[in-house]
Amino acid sequence: MKYLKLEIYIPEPHFADLQKALRDADAGHIGNYDSCLSVSRVTSTWRPLEGTDPYIGETGEVSTEEELKVEVTIRAEQLGDVMKAIRTVHPYEEPVVNVIPLFAAMTDYGTS
Repeated sequence: MKYLKLEIYIPEPHFADLQKALRDADAGHIGNYDSCLSVSRVTSTWRPLEGTDPYIGETGEVSTEEELKVEVTIRAEQLGDVMKAIRTVHPYEEPVVNVIPLFAAMTDYGTS
């Protein structure tokens, strides 16, 4: 089975909604556990360009904001459904979601 790790950057006030959306999409289901994810605080920067409607910041100005980076493991075949779930709760026009293929996961070794 192939696994992916998602890194999702989101403003902290939206974390609880994201956590529920991920759980509802069965992201972070590892063996007999669900809702498995990691969260860390990060500082992000961006500059909205012409034609954007930024959730935070002003067009043409660089913004620097505190965000959360949420990391969650999913089965590769879940990617479409999980991305749709993220989009339903994420406030940004262009959410940053990094999709990283995993070489192996613990379930590959008979632990789950």
